[in-house]
Amino acid sequence: MKKIYFAGSIRGGRADAALYARMIDFMKEKGHVVLTEHVGHPELNLLEQGKDKDGAIYTQDTGWLRESELLIGECTNPSLGVGYELAYAERFGKPCYLFYDRTRTQLSAMLTGDPYFHIFPYETEAELFDALGRLLKGME
Repeated sequence: MKKIYFAGSIRGGRADAALYARMIDFMKEKGHVVLTEHVGHPELNLLEQGKDKDGAIYTQDTGWLRESELLIGECTNPSLGVGYELAYAERFGKPCYLFYDRTRTQLSAMLTGDPYFHIFPYETEAELFDALGRLLKGME
């Protein structure tokens, strides 16, 4: 059982929230703890903003990043926050596994050019979950 920090777009756009929820459920079904399972909740309120809440979110998320054993991110939807989380995870030596739909986006060269990140492009959800399943099985 691993403690996973799941990274996905929140304020950058919620078009993939249902996919995030399916990925998080899959990881949990495989026996892992997802510290950021709220990222998959469709009712996550994008309007909860303000410096007071933002500071608490930063403190909570960076704490979870330090507590986690690895980061799994779905990076199809560009997100400044996810980019920050990836750099933070790299700084603390957390392995990072990134998934993205190559039919919808092209990742930044800052990610694809950094050999630290393990990148898994996919075209279908079946490919995504096959790769995610192999990754999680390799961690047992």
